[in-house]
Amino acid sequence: MPKSIKPIQLKHLKTHSLNERQSKVSAADFAKTWPKGAAFKVFLDSLPNILAGHEIRSAIRAIAAAYQQHKPVVFGIGAHVIKVGLNPVMIDLMERGVISGVALNGAGIIHDVELALQGKTSEDVDSALGDGSFGMAHETSSILNEAIRDTCESSTGLGEAIGKFITARKLPFLPLSILAAGYRLGIPCTVHIALGTDIIHMHPEFDAAASGSASHRDFRIFAAMIAELEGGVYVNVGSAVILPEVFLKAVTLVRNLGHPLQNFTTLNLDFIRQYRPITNVVTRPTAKGGRGINLIGHHEIMLPLIAAGIIEEIEAK
Repeated sequence: MPKSIKPIQLKHLKTHSLNERQSKVSAADFAKTWPKGAAFKVFLDSLPNILAGHEIRSAIRAIAAAYQQHKPVVFGIGAHVIKVGLNPVMIDLMERGVISGVALNGAGIIHDVELALQGKTSEDVDSALGDGSFGMAHETSSILNEAIRDTCESSTGLGEAIGKFITARKLPFLPLSILAAGYRLGIPCTVHIALGTDIIHMHPEFDAAASGSASHRDFRIFAAMIAELEGGVYVNVGSAVILPEVFLKAVTLVRNLGHPLQNFTTLNLDFIRQYRPITNVVTRPTAKGGRGINLIGHHEIMLPLIAAGIIEEIEAK
């Protein structure tokens, strides 16, 4: 027979006043309704000052403050950022002097070059994989591999070499290229490859030694940018593995060499939570100082929103 247990008595429960209790949500932080025809700044101010509504404004203020204080703002972008049509937004921030450096993965140069060449990119992999034609466009491989070969003679990084090549060849849609914009504006654009991940690696003219050497040079250039990041902002947009790993290694490298890197902001933007960006960008590098911010949302919506907020912030001063 089960033991009989009497219900607990509640009459001696200790209570306190609601006025004395700390609350995480206040009506002062609530969203404001939208007045028709208002300015974009009004929209930002109308967001609730809670969770992501607070964080997106914090991210905007951090980037704007870095710009105003002449501190670095470095963007690491996955190829998806290019594929969803955000090159004009990136280039605009580069031209305004907000973005001081850009890092791309190997797929990024594929899409950037194809846009500069034809104004279109992003192959339909599903339809091309079955017959083995995926990744076999000869123009993409020819242009990029020629630019890679040029790095052997010029001793430049991969990003600069491709930006210079696009510019020198005056490709038809050159204004759409982030790499060409970087070359034109003198903004470092670095490329961080993983061998075997990109379509040009399948082509016979690919020079793995030259590509690896130029990409390692870009890693050192990237690390030099991170060495100056104190007081600045690093933004990871849509890279789940490569760039978070590169950033973490650059952080430990520059700290090992004695560069001060404690008080800075990191921002990760992606449409799902990923382990490496959260760990290697948001939390680990800022564990002893600074701040890490993570925002979930589609790149094609979040990045234009943040860019517009930055422009409103810096133009208001």
